[in-house]
Amino acid sequence: METRNVGPVLELNKAIPSFEESGLPPVPFSMRLMPGECAVVEARDASRATIFADLCSGLVPLNDGAVKFMGLDWTELHDREVNALRGRIGRITRRPSWTDFLGTHMGIMLQQLHHTTRDVNDVVAEASRLSEQFGLPGLPVLRPAMLSDADLLRASCVRAFMGRPHLLLLEDPLEASPADLEDAFLSAMTTARDKGAGVIWLVRSNAVGQRYWQGVTSRWRLADDGLVAVRMG
Repeated sequence: METRNVGPVLELNKAIPSFEESGLPPVPFSMRLMPGECAVVEARDASRATIFADLCSGLVPLNDGAVKFMGLDWTELHDREVNALRGRIGRITRRPSWTDFLGTHMGIMLQQLHHTTRDVNDVVAEASRLSEQFGLPGLPVLRPAMLSDADLLRASCVRAFMGRPHLLLLEDPLEASPADLEDAFLSAMTTARDKGAGVIWLVRSNAVGQRYWQGVTSRWRLADDGLVAVRMG
């Protein structure tokens, strides 16, 4: 499915999530993210950050309002269209998300192989290049359980930046990460934004990634009363 985005990458329009299905407060969530923008969302509760990313991905039922990705309302799409759009979202999540009976390389490439029509050799080449960029010796083929926590985090970054994502939902990988990961992560995020990706960077503390704050276009806090805009500067 080809789509042309001439407006927001992501729009939450008074979206009221189902509390029973998500645990998020049943209040209106509103946010607009344009191509190339980076919104930092402070969420002290890691599980709530994950559910908020689910909300942006159309995975949380709504009681009212709408969530639109690339101008399309998730609730109005058929499975084939949803799958095509999900292939344009890169995500780093704290939720366990690796299938341990597959090699890590398959977990990295699975989204691109399943949700896009890219040639497999092209996908492998990109995964190998990104693996080296994020400090891995090559595309990791061991099962995820056999990797160190640091290398599995690097693999999560590789998976998120595969393809040409239109939206990046990044539950902060820099907290307690190897020191050399920061440069690779910020570089990949900047490159993606230059290509038109919108970024939601979910952090538990605004002390993380401070040297990138000048590149942030908006800041928010995920609170008990919903999504609250935070004054910049």
